[in-house]
Amino acid sequence: MKLLIASDLHGSAHYCRLLLDAFRREEAERLVLLGDLLYHGPRNPLPEEYDTMAVTAMLNGAADQLFCVRGNCDSEVDQMVLRFPMLADSVLLYAGRKTIFATHGHLHGPDAPPPLKQGDFLLCGHTHLPVRRDCGTFTYLNPGSLSLPKEGTPHSYMTLEDGVFTWHDLVTGEAFEPLN
Repeated sequence: MKLLIASDLHGSAHYCRLLLDAFRREEAERLVLLGDLLYHGPRNPLPEEYDTMAVTAMLNGAADQLFCVRGNCDSEVDQMVLRFPMLADSVLLYAGRKTIFATHGHLHGPDAPPPLKQGDFLLCGHTHLPVRRDCGTFTYLNPGSLSLPKEGTPHSYMTLEDGVFTWHDLVTGEAFEPLN
């Protein structure tokens, strides 16, 4: 099964369209969103084409293909307009015998991980930086941000296919190496 993994859309209709285009282009079976779907947050600038109603309509159109977790900018009010669950703080995914603990990153992160076994993955958004880091007993992965990337990194997402995580530039689709 191929997954497309992304985070931190922050209400951008422009980047939501690009995300759904990438999802079709990648021919992924599921879209995993790591939170901060609609609201831009008080510390972030407005992302390009900020339009939460348009983003809601686009994501609701893909509801049967989404797995989502709640980010620090997501709320129960957001859940009222979305046709898929997005208020769980985490979800467990599996890649063969490896566990992937997927969360937004504001409650659990590389410095405050959940209980993980040797070889497991901690998958977070929140920092807006694409990262792959060996943390000893687990590997920390972050797809970066769809709409508000930081430190000159590209608007980005990840794919997981056959146990391999790959980072992609959202605009060009090209693969790139994340920070570590």
